[in-house]
Amino acid sequence: MNASRKGYRPEEIEPRQYRRWERAGYFRPSGHGESYCIVIPPPNVTGTVHMGHAFQYTIMDALIRYHRMRGDNTLWQMGTDHAGIATQMVVERLLDAEGKTRRGLGREAFVRRVWEWKEQSGNTISRQIRRLGASVDWSRDRFTMDPGLCEAVTEVFVRLYEEGLIYRGKRLVNWDPVLHTAISDLEVLVAEETGKIWRFRYPLLDSDDCLVVATTRPETMLGDTAVAVHPEDERYRRYIGREVRLPLAGRTIPVIADDYVDPEFGTGCVKITPAHDFNDFQVGQRHGLAAINIFDESAALNDAVPERFRGLDRFEARRKVLEELRARGLVDGEQDHKHMVPRGDRSGALVEPLLTEQWYVKTGPLAEPAIAAVEDGNIRFVPGNWSKTYFEWMRNIEDWCISRQLWWGHRIPAWYDDEGHLYVARSEEEARARHGIGPEILLRQDEDVLDTWFSSALWPFSTMDWPAGSRELETFYPTQVLVTGFDIIFFWVARMIMMGLKFMDDVPFSDVYIHALVRDQAGQKMSKSKGNILDPLFIVDGVDLQTLVRKRTEGMMQTHLRDRIEASTREEFPEGIAAYGADALRLTFASLATTGRDVSLDMGRVEGNRNFCNKLWNAATYVFSRVEAPLPDERVEYTVADRWIRSRLRSVIVRYQRAFAEYRFDLATQALYEFTWHEYCDWYLEMTKTVLNDTEATQARVRAAQRCLVEVLDALLRLLHPIIPFVTEELWLELCGRTGRDSATIMLEAQPRPESFACDEEAEAEIDWLKAFVMGVRQVRGEMSIAPGKRLPVRLAGATGLDRARVGRHEALLKSLGRLNDIGFVDSADAVSGAAIALVDRMTILVPLEGLIDMAAERARLGKQIRRASDDRERSRKKLANPQFVANAPVAVVDRERQRAAALDERLAQLNERLSRLSP
Repeated sequence: MNASRKGYRPEEIEPRQYRRWERAGYFRPSGHGESYCIVIPPPNVTGTVHMGHAFQYTIMDALIRYHRMRGDNTLWQMGTDHAGIATQMVVERLLDAEGKTRRGLGREAFVRRVWEWKEQSGNTISRQIRRLGASVDWSRDRFTMDPGLCEAVTEVFVRLYEEGLIYRGKRLVNWDPVLHTAISDLEVLVAEETGKIWRFRYPLLDSDDCLVVATTRPETMLGDTAVAVHPEDERYRRYIGREVRLPLAGRTIPVIADDYVDPEFGTGCVKITPAHDFNDFQVGQRHGLAAINIFDESAALNDAVPERFRGLDRFEARRKVLEELRARGLVDGEQDHKHMVPRGDRSGALVEPLLTEQWYVKTGPLAEPAIAAVEDGNIRFVPGNWSKTYFEWMRNIEDWCISRQLWWGHRIPAWYDDEGHLYVARSEEEARARHGIGPEILLRQDEDVLDTWFSSALWPFSTMDWPAGSRELETFYPTQVLVTGFDIIFFWVARMIMMGLKFMDDVPFSDVYIHALVRDQAGQKMSKSKGNILDPLFIVDGVDLQTLVRKRTEGMMQTHLRDRIEASTREEFPEGIAAYGADALRLTFASLATTGRDVSLDMGRVEGNRNFCNKLWNAATYVFSRVEAPLPDERVEYTVADRWIRSRLRSVIVRYQRAFAEYRFDLATQALYEFTWHEYCDWYLEMTKTVLNDTEATQARVRAAQRCLVEVLDALLRLLHPIIPFVTEELWLELCGRTGRDSATIMLEAQPRPESFACDEEAEAEIDWLKAFVMGVRQVRGEMSIAPGKRLPVRLAGATGLDRARVGRHEALLKSLGRLNDIGFVDSADAVSGAAIALVDRMTILVPLEGLIDMAAERARLGKQIRRASDDRERSRKKLANPQFVANAPVAVVDRERQRAAALDERLAQLNERLSRLSP
């Protein structure tokens, strides 16, 4: 590569550098310092990279690269999750397209098919992670269904069972009737929907009276086992203990009293269906009521209901129940009703509370030490407010249903004989050996698999060869930090803490960094239905409009929704999305990594950060053009500009290190961005030109400027590398080639230390004064519309002895940077008529305008602007003086008008000041 002859092209640089890094094995642990480990939240093998992934990979990679460069023995543990439900759904859809079914294939053949799919198509996300520059240790890539991890899962299950912390019980669960499996509370999405509430008459057995009950689910009445009222409700106290006839079912059920009933809801009289409602189940437990399950695994009515209802889908059954109740005159009324409806997060199906036999983890004994670990400070949440969320859930934790009625996943290590006896063991052979079961007795393994989160809970130690043990486990457990989103604090973070403490007798990580949710540039949550999803690789590699529209509308059945999304996409990205490169996206994410809950991804910001990378490239190209050969190893005498930039760099390194220690990647990025652009590029590089372009400059001054250019660029590339690794590596290798440095990669170089650069307050004060002087001249140029290249004379009034000395010391720099041809001193500002002025502390810079501009034309132009601004201000004042406008217009509109009036006042003052300077 030769940066001086080649422009910045991330699409060419980034893939090439990543291939080189991976081939060379640079991502493996190699440091000799303290161990530093991050385990990646294992992405689903079915998945693709979304914005949340890209955000957290940027943060994790920045931390890993930073600590690798600090000499730590650094491991970023890579791996993917088998994603039980998600993967099974993908493969079942593929089978459906072929006219086949899972059950038609059989379990073994289906599982083989899933493995085939995984090998062929399931590693897309790994390729995408590479494209983002993640320096994970691919040699240690793990999959939750790898043999070693399967062994860990089995070992944990058996040990917990033997301690009485895993049990099998019949309880009410969330049942997905499409996927035919139990799902956890965390996998249920609850949202408000508009439905109906019906009132039915339940006839009393011993009189002609009826009790009127209210329900949103008429079909479940066929499983009712009681009617409940509040014990203090005077309306119903006389009915407590009596019985009612259950319409359509041919049964009688008791009237019971329970505090659960809200007398203000509906009629104050509720039906109790213990097998199909979580609250009713608790009521049933308290009163010893039967729990009659009326649904099969597809939520169709089973044999527990009258024959005419059997086999009906629950919604069809609802229609038939209502029809028969109306025919019997037992419907008392109905009305629209908004209520919270639970749906499976994968299938979208209405979740059915169902009484089934499942496996559970007794979480109470595991939760206590996990709560204490955070209370005692052994684990720290960043930002700290997330610990409250953690405590709230952990202190109200319920037993964890870990069985799933799927075929893809870790099969539960439990076997049954023909008499139903249960044997939990690590294998069938162990079960037979431990319980003396001969080969003549047939054992059948439990059909269920474990919840995907069960294996994920073991991730920090199962990936490091537990329970067998390994050098990596001894070295890297516990890990240092977990980087994740707030949405899986319960799913994953809490469970890893519980399992780590239980089986490793130590916390799995010291810090939990919770990153924000990435929203679109309008602040909207990204979702398929909104049509605002952006694949991060579209930003990295670019995408044409047609492909972007197709990806955003893929799989949408509703024409109106598809058309709306296509129109909004065409409006937002009329030319598609340009290729900005991974570095630009990473820099954007790092700059957004504040302590807030949400961040908005603005494409203008991405473009700005692409420009930053290009600015860095051009700065390096300038340095390379000035340093054509290795510099001699000799002591140099730095100029005040050299000393200034080195002192500023020291300050930046201190800020940068503090920011990384506090997980404030936004502050680290801000410090580097401002220094690179506004100090190194805008000022220092320009200052060096005064020396390097001066044919009369001494060799010593030239060598000092060259040395400082190289040293600061060297440090800057190393500081920036954790955030923008590709462009810094490319420039680093070029820098090493030109300076004769033996270095194969920047990522194994040391991070800069602040003590390598001297603090120099004197130099900073000198250059601050120089910058204020030059900016004052530039301000006059802008205000008076004087061409940037036109050389100006300036006169200085009120200059102190120090000002005069500084002018003498820095005259060459002032003339070069300010485009000045003459600098002189006058006794007072009145000595120069028709001059524009700027202030530097108490010194006045005067720029005589005679001959620089057409004074009469400029006065006429300013007069027109003043009249126009004055008219606008008068209109704004009248509007604000109108009581009806102030009272009736939206607050935001009134505020905008006040801001406009204030801005017009300020503009008029500026224009009048400018005109006064031109007075003859």
